[in-house]
Formats: sequence, structure tokens, C-alpha cells
Amino acid sequence: MAFKIASSPHINSNLQTHKVMQRLLLCLLPGIAAQLYFFGWGTFIQILLAVAVAVGSEALIMKMRNKSIRYALTDYSAVVTAVLLAVAIPAMAPWWMIVIGTIFAIVIVKQLYGGLGNNIFNPAMAAYVLLLVSFPVQMTSWPAPTEIAAYPPSITDSLQAIFGLSHFAPEHWKLTIDGISMATPLDSYKTGLSLKLTSTEILNQPAFDGHHGVGWFWINMAYLLGGLALLKLKIVRWHIPVSIIVTLFVCSSFGFLLEPDTHISPINQVFSGATMLAAFFIATDPVTAATSERGRLLFGFVIGLCVYVIRSFGGYPDAFAFAVILANLAAPLIDYYIRPRSYGHRRIN
Repeated sequence: MAFKIASSPHINSNLQTHKVMQRLLLCLLPGIAAQLYFFGWGTFIQILLAVAVAVGSEALIMKMRNKSIRYALTDYSAVVTAVLLAVAIPAMAPWWMIVIGTIFAIVIVKQLYGGLGNNIFNPAMAAYVLLLVSFPVQMTSWPAPTEIAAYPPSITDSLQAIFGLSHFAPEHWKLTIDGISMATPLDSYKTGLSLKLTSTEILNQPAFDGHHGVGWFWINMAYLLGGLALLKLKIVRWHIPVSIIVTLFVCSSFGFLLEPDTHISPINQVFSGATMLAAFFIATDPVTAATSERGRLLFGFVIGLCVYVIRSFGGYPDAFAFAVILANLAAPLIDYYIRPRSYGHRRIN
């Protein structure tokens, strides 16, 4: 009788790791479709580039380690990392950025720590932080949503922009390539506050259209739909996403009630930026998150609190990558102090 010991992720399900990753990718489709609708084909091109580089990097490292290449690639973990990074960066970011980020995520953050189950940081978020700190201008320049863009880019325009071939682009593309690039609503809000504008004045800008950021509300709704599917399929547990969303909503509610002219509303906080994507698809990574139920609640609370503090008082408009990395560092400590009580244990006063 053999007793098998396997590395994390330990998922309480009859599904194998590759089945879990496949279903996670399927649940990402609504959010990806929403991004394609609002930002054009650039996101799809970034996904293809990231997946190709991730698979190639994973295969090369496994060959160098004399490990099974087929086993490593068929668990789809590299593909999931690639897709999560690709949807997080601007749709028109230069091709070399997604290449650098993907190689860093797979080779440095994942494989140099021993591969799947041994990494202490979420690979996609660690790579995102690297790119954001190294290339802040490119990482905060998103294309204008198709609803307010003068010339929504076609797939050809997207290819030309990503691969640096804009000098071959049509005349309208050359005239508007700077004009279609804009900051995210969260970045626009922070910039507006620095210019002494009130919340009402900022929300009346075209990027907001008086309410939520154009496009971003529906993108978050699409990722929320995919996240609910994850919960229904029991791929993830509810503790982390609910804790993140509730913490962010409560903290932003207090800030908005105290200073409504300098704080974004709680609804805008929850449905802006990468909130739903990070809450359901990134923070719930079973390798780098806390493991116990109470530990997951605290883990989500740390992320939600860090996101609110950085968004409100820090220098970066969207803070989920930094918050997830900080929570990853705290996960072992959370697991150490918050552990399920052993069966048969009795408290002695």
C-alpha cells in the first residue's frame, strides 16, 4: 500500500490540477470577451504572445532540470499565468513587455522556486509589479474604450501598435495614436484629485461619463460572472473574494462618507480596475494564499485593506498587484497562527 505525497495546490475535489486550470480558463472567458469588446483585439494578441512565451519558457526550464516537459505543460498552470498577466496589462502595450513579464513570471517566480506548488508569490502579479515599476508610462496607457474612441482600432491597427509598426498604419491611426491612449478611470481620478478637482468634476470627464469608468464597470461585471461560476464549480472557496470585496467596500464607504469630495464612491471602488479579476482569479491562488477558512478571511482582509490604502493615499491608481504580493508574504504567518483545531483537542484553562 503506497502513501503518495503531492505538492500544493491541494484542492478538495476529485478534479485533477489540469481540469481545475481548464475550468478556470473557461470562467475567464466572459471577462476576456468584455475586454475585447471595449479595448479591441490588443488583449487577444497579448494573450497569444503570453501563452506562446510561457509554454516555451516552461518547456525549456523543465528540459534543463531533466523533468518531464509533457507533465509540466499539460497541467495548464503556465497558460493560466500567461492569460492572467496578459489581461492585466494595457491592450496596446509593446510586445516586448509581455515577453519580459511572462519570462519573469515562469522562470524566476515559478521555476526557480521549484515549480508549481513551491512558489511563494503569485507569478502573474509579481511580473505585473516588475513591469509597472520598470515601465510606468506604458503600463498606465490604456486605449480609449470603443464607446468614446474616435477611431476604434482594428485587429490590423492593434498588431501595428503592439509590434511597433505604426509608421505603416493608416493616416487616421497615425493622427490619433496618442489621442486614443488614456489612463484608467482610477488613474484619472487620482490625477484629478492632484489638480484640486472635486469628485463631481472628475466623474463628469469622458472617461467616467458621470458614473463608473466607461467599459470598466461591465468588465468587472463579466469577471464577477466568471467568479460566481468558479464558486458554483467549487474551484475556489468564497472566503477570499468575499473578504476582499466587503473590506474594500466598507473602507471606501467610511472614506466617502467622511470626505466625499476627495474619495471615490464604494461602488466605483468595487467595480473599477482589477477588483473582480483579482478577487476571484488571482488572490484565490491555492499555492500562495492562506489555507484555513479563518486564515482565508484574514488573507482577503489584508488584500482589501491594502488596496484601499494604496488607492487612496499611495502613488499607484490600482493596487491589487502590490496588495496580493504583500498578502503572499503574510500567508505563512497567517497559517502559522490560524490553524484548525486538532480533532480531540480540548482547551485547558
